[in-house]
Amino acid sequence: MKNRESEFLKVEEGRFSTGTFVLLLLIAYSFAVAVRYLWIHWAGTHPEFLWHGQVMINTNDGYYWAEGARDILAGHHQPHDLSPVEAPLAILTAWLARVLPFSFETIILWMPALFGSLLVVPMMLIGRVLRLDWVGFLAAMLAGIVWSYYNRTMAGYYDTDMLTIVLPTFVLYGMIKAVVSQKNRYMILTAFMMLFYTWWYPAAEPLNTAFAAIVLIYTLIFDRKNPYLYKLLLFMLVALLPLGWMVDGGLATGLYLFFHFGKQKADRLIFPLLLIAAAAFVGMGGLDPIWFQIRGYLFRESVAGGTGTSDLHFYAVSKTVREAGKIPFEIFADRISGDPVLFVLSLIGYLLFALRYPVMWLALPMMGLGFLAMKGGLRFTVYAVPPMALGMGYATVWFSQRLAGVLAGERWQGQRVARFLSLLILAAVLYPNIRHISDYKVPTVFSKPEVEVLDRLKKIAQREDYVLAWWDYGYPIRYYSDVKTLIDGGKHSGDVNFPVSFALTRPQLASARMARLDTEYTEQAYTTQKSGSYLAMMMRDYNLTDPEEFLIALGQPIFKLPSRSRNVYYYLPYRMMGIYPTIEFFSRLDLKTGTPSRQSTFYQINRFARKGNLIIFGQDAFVDLKSGTVTSGKKHLPLSLIAVTQYDANGKLHKKIKRYPGKEGLYLIDMRDYHKILLLDERAYRSAYVQLFVLENNDPDLFEPVILTPMAKVYRLKK
Repeated sequence: MKNRESEFLKVEEGRFSTGTFVLLLLIAYSFAVAVRYLWIHWAGTHPEFLWHGQVMINTNDGYYWAEGARDILAGHHQPHDLSPVEAPLAILTAWLARVLPFSFETIILWMPALFGSLLVVPMMLIGRVLRLDWVGFLAAMLAGIVWSYYNRTMAGYYDTDMLTIVLPTFVLYGMIKAVVSQKNRYMILTAFMMLFYTWWYPAAEPLNTAFAAIVLIYTLIFDRKNPYLYKLLLFMLVALLPLGWMVDGGLATGLYLFFHFGKQKADRLIFPLLLIAAAAFVGMGGLDPIWFQIRGYLFRESVAGGTGTSDLHFYAVSKTVREAGKIPFEIFADRISGDPVLFVLSLIGYLLFALRYPVMWLALPMMGLGFLAMKGGLRFTVYAVPPMALGMGYATVWFSQRLAGVLAGERWQGQRVARFLSLLILAAVLYPNIRHISDYKVPTVFSKPEVEVLDRLKKIAQREDYVLAWWDYGYPIRYYSDVKTLIDGGKHSGDVNFPVSFALTRPQLASARMARLDTEYTEQAYTTQKSGSYLAMMMRDYNLTDPEEFLIALGQPIFKLPSRSRNVYYYLPYRMMGIYPTIEFFSRLDLKTGTPSRQSTFYQINRFARKGNLIIFGQDAFVDLKSGTVTSGKKHLPLSLIAVTQYDANGKLHKKIKRYPGKEGLYLIDMRDYHKILLLDERAYRSAYVQLFVLENNDPDLFEPVILTPMAKVYRLKK
């Protein structure tokens, strides 16, 4: 019965010559790079996506690493500017910028495509270890471009993701090669690949730990009497010790030399050393990163306390990040394999592969982390891509060889037919992923007019000055304007988001005071190392215990501000309008209980028609400008005011305001140049964002206009 099962799972093994293998590797790599060029070609036809003659990048986080590389090349940066000058990606980028004859913009544009496509290398090496070169080639062709992997390694997606899957797949290759070959050099190779992975991506500890765990499980199930596998586990545990990659690397090297030159004596110490390494790993907190990740992605809370001992409650940012939310099965399957049917076939193929070659069970940690996406968010799907692609490659070869056996009886001819059939299947498998790539036309992070504003600001502001904007724009602002920001893509917990949200969505007086306080307390916290939310520190210094009382005091005429140490600029882009309700939510809650309070009315209407005195939004929904009434079904709401804004040929804003005396209701802003209608309540209408960006109605005692364009506006805080 066992032989019959083995015969059913079997595929004909085969290894190509070194030259043929390298040729197939180059084909797979070139294919992965070529499809990534499609986005560059498309973006290059849009002038608004170009800066300094090159297409800009398309991920916000990329500007964080670009800032670090820029500062490394410059040889300096400001204290507390959070520039990642010690980050591996920034270091690598700066080195490439020094040695390559290309512009900095070109390097960061192409790096994701060139480095991300390297995934084909460990994929094909895994196939070669098992004498399944053709399986490895088919899997590499798919994995290099599959939906989610392409999204996170496409040209312009300048981020650590360019190697975040490549490196663990190399770890997987090292484990498989070690188990199959039983040679000591592959134990240290595996350990060093784990160290390199952790150095590149500090959040790698949980996956590396899972790799070590699966080696232990594999050993106990399949080969518990084999001392080599315990040695492999020992090397992996050493690589997991939280002592820094140089120390761990030194220990791994010492172990390798110990086992190499003192084989008989060393083999007797495998289990004592293994116990010592395991105890050291647990005792040094090696399991802490795993619990942190589980708590962060599986047990998220809507409201979280501030840092330190503060009793204040703030809105948890994880609830607003799309990548950290649950996803439906269809999207989950699409991102891993390109199509739900292909997902099922890939899963079946992986199971067949692992049953025939049990060493493939070592890929389970990547599978498990990828499947965590169903609960933890779509960002995890990419981890399942390599093992699922290998599964698809195995299933393709398995099916095509059996079909070829029916179509062609002679062995050599059967092999040729099987290869031809597998290529046809590969084309069908690649099609939905290539179609996705063709349709995936994401814009650059900022448009050229927005970058022009930041470039002008760079010439006005000092490096020690702060720019207040929402966290989405923090990294690009720092990169293009070389200033500091209060929040950014990494610093955006609820307690630090609250003051910025408050400043953007409250009236100008309270906004200006909060901006000044937040800036001074942010800078102060860097030097004093005080813990706790900035808001709690402010309340303590102003001798107030009720947060609501403190926030009300900000809008009162008499309020003493701390001394001004630097300038503060507001960066207000048009694009911020689309997320205004989300921004406001971070400061519309009871800080003592965390209970959300009533949001402002903030409607954006982009589809409407004008007919006489009517602005028609839809069936039974319209505004009567003459009577000043908003009708929605059977509801009739009064208008307090109508404002019409329009820019002239020189970019100067003109506005006309019509008030409806005696009426207290909604505020309508007709933004003619944007083809947009805003319907607001008084709270939203009085907000700093609406007054400063939409109406350019700045309080001259508080704000000074610095740069005013239709796409973005900059004001300087005067106090």
